[in-house]
Amino acid sequence: MNCFSCLYFHETKKAPKDSDSRRRNGELTSRENNKTHPENPKPNKTGNEQSKNDDANKELTNNIAAKTFTFRELATATKNFRQECLIGEGGFGRVYKGKIEKCDKVVAVKQLDRNGQQGNKEFIVEVLMLSLLHHKHLVNLIGYCADGDQRLLVYEYMSRGSLEDHLLDLKPGQVPLDWDTRIRIALGAAMGLEYLHDKADPPVIYRDLKASNILLDSDFNAKLSDFGLAKLGPVGDKQHVSSRVMGTYGYCAPEYQRTGQLTIKSDVYSFGVVLLELITGRRVIDTTRPKDEHNLVTWAQPVFKEPSRFPELADPSLEGVFPEKALNQAVAVAAMCLQEEATLRPLISDVVTALGFLGTAPDGTIAVPVRYDEVRPPQRSTGETSGEDSMAPEERERAVAEAMEWGVASRANSRNTSAAHSLNPSAAHSRNPSAAHSRNPSAAHSRNPSAS
Repeated sequence: MNCFSCLYFHETKKAPKDSDSRRRNGELTSRENNKTHPENPKPNKTGNEQSKNDDANKELTNNIAAKTFTFRELATATKNFRQECLIGEGGFGRVYKGKIEKCDKVVAVKQLDRNGQQGNKEFIVEVLMLSLLHHKHLVNLIGYCADGDQRLLVYEYMSRGSLEDHLLDLKPGQVPLDWDTRIRIALGAAMGLEYLHDKADPPVIYRDLKASNILLDSDFNAKLSDFGLAKLGPVGDKQHVSSRVMGTYGYCAPEYQRTGQLTIKSDVYSFGVVLLELITGRRVIDTTRPKDEHNLVTWAQPVFKEPSRFPELADPSLEGVFPEKALNQAVAVAAMCLQEEATLRPLISDVVTALGFLGTAPDGTIAVPVRYDEVRPPQRSTGETSGEDSMAPEERERAVAEAMEWGVASRANSRNTSAAHSLNPSAAHSRNPSAAHSRNPSAAHSRNPSAS
């Protein structure tokens, strides 16, 4: 069963007058950026630059089914981008809370900095990806605006901001996350990755999983955001895809950093880092700590080898309120995800299975529905350092081409699946990537640390 059967590219000859808006629902992070204000006069463009903008606008209009907004609509929604509506900012622009009156919806509007690190190509990739990827644990792209040189993205509003806001950037007096909430967040992020790896067709490698890219709604349900670095995964006989190394320092898998070879196991490593942050309450890179504790993974690795020391990794702010067995199992899952050798890491589907039994209920489960493939949302965040700063034009063009190829392939696959289903109702089931578990029904248990 294909998740994109009802999504397709629209061909239209009208140039978009909207500006695109991207949102980081209160989760834009630490990098300062040049500010862009609507009242500032637009800089004069050379003929070549203007032509590139026009081409980008046309590319959006011809290939994206997402809703378009005019710049005036988004300016009105954010009270002309007033400071009081600002909910975050980072290296790519500012994020504002706004309300679209005509649909009575509260949204997050990300206004890309015209002098910042994100250009037309990255913008197009994000809109293309999020127009086609829909899941309960992905933030929802509502629309975009590409009006002249304005670039804005409109996302669903995530009232709790990012995981980073509640785990790594606690304000004085802020209540730390309890154990069950941490595991629910980890499970939601894992389910989002599982959708990208196993359900999306072709599969997608997220490539930028980190605490600031995991957004939280009012009930602390986690949703992955920021798909500017997402890449098509290997298909057929290919074992990996080659790519310029990009992402955030500390979260990238070692083999990807060394060789540029990217696989879905690269995402599993990044997830292991996030899970370790959830367990310890520490940043993956923290230079304010003693030298031997600057790198969280390096600091934790000796502990991984001694199960009796696992409780030492627990966040002190938990004050010991957690089931020790569940903590030990969570540490074991993180350790497996952080294996140096990619082939030794578990599939994310197995991680999802393991995390479902690490709560405080009598049976060990947590209060989260298990596996749903419902349509839902996106968002964005910026971490400490990102390789997209120096992305070459050819790399950007390739990224856009891949995103478009992915969309076309998704549509073709969904049509083929529909045709097969009409001829043989059982055919759809044979194509369901969720059969990851059926490949080896015992795999989850053999990789689940609780099995021991």
